[in-house]
Amino acid sequence: MKIGVPKEIKTNENRVALVPAGAEALIAASHSVMMEKGAGEGSGFPDAAYTSVGARIGGDADTVWREADMIMKVKEPIKPEWPRMRKGQVIFTYFHFAADRELTLAHIKSGATCIAYETVELPSRELPLLTPMSEVAGRMAVQEGAKYLEKVYGGRGVLLGGVPGVAPGKVVILGGGVVGINAAKMAAGLGAKVTVLDLSLERLRYLSDVMPANVTLIYSNRHNILEQISTADLVVGAVLIPGAVAPRLIRREDLKTMQPGSVIVDVAIDQGGSVETIRATTHENPTYVVDGIIHYGVANMPGGVPRTSTLALTNATFPYAMQLANKGWKQALKENSALRKGLNIVDGKVTYPAVAEAFALPYTPPDSYLN
Repeated sequence: MKIGVPKEIKTNENRVALVPAGAEALIAASHSVMMEKGAGEGSGFPDAAYTSVGARIGGDADTVWREADMIMKVKEPIKPEWPRMRKGQVIFTYFHFAADRELTLAHIKSGATCIAYETVELPSRELPLLTPMSEVAGRMAVQEGAKYLEKVYGGRGVLLGGVPGVAPGKVVILGGGVVGINAAKMAAGLGAKVTVLDLSLERLRYLSDVMPANVTLIYSNRHNILEQISTADLVVGAVLIPGAVAPRLIRREDLKTMQPGSVIVDVAIDQGGSVETIRATTHENPTYVVDGIIHYGVANMPGGVPRTSTLALTNATFPYAMQLANKGWKQALKENSALRKGLNIVDGKVTYPAVAEAFALPYTPPDSYLN
């Protein structure tokens, strides 16, 4: 199979979908790899690291897209890339279709086979290709939130860990999944007072066993959310419904109950966000203020630490990419039920229920393409 890896062009996105070790393994398995010139540089992998293992360097994105049977990316193709997609081409990346109708319709029109990292799902319901970036984003959420609490950024001027004689800051985390647990670990490690809210009593019981004493666990409902955010210094949106739009847990009017200068970091922004007033921002311009509350909505948070993120991501994605390359996408999906859940769009049809539901589009079961 001919595998192409274009350079990411989303603002300040420095990750790359394939590291030299992965390219070497694919080439050893009799596949060809073409990297766009400079694709790995943002993560610390120069072109020479790829050519030394047998990969070719394509001078521009058009060349890489034109020659590839399978495109490997990190972020969803954005508008300048849409004309490069073609019928029958496999695109393996993060898509987050349910949050973006225009993106979804463009991929339907292309006829490409779109396999989404974020909906690959094991029988245990774990999302193995979303987990590593959720771990990074959860940890970064507290790191970034702590920074924007500083007065120079318009924050309350609160040190999350406090000091002897001064109470620590309060961090409220909406959701106790992978993002939430990593955010809680970071915040608790700093010495903050941490509250995690979740709908699952089973999850809360698990967190009770593994979280330190400065983490309080509360069942999530409207009353409890309002009560907790009213005294929060930092709120982390960490809710996730796989492949679907995130539920809106904080409304515009709720901001008036919060402390001026407090910070919201909404990690759910990729799926539309859990805060009514959140919108996608960039690493260049990460925050804005609504009703005195600082909003951080960077949609590719892990892109800010690309060396760590690329290694963590490719550790998880590479085995699936190798299956797709070795077997072809139909056979690979037929044999791997987790990978089959990743099929979102193929041949102009939506094959993931939550995406079809988000835009009232017809749903086609993925199995209909695998017979």
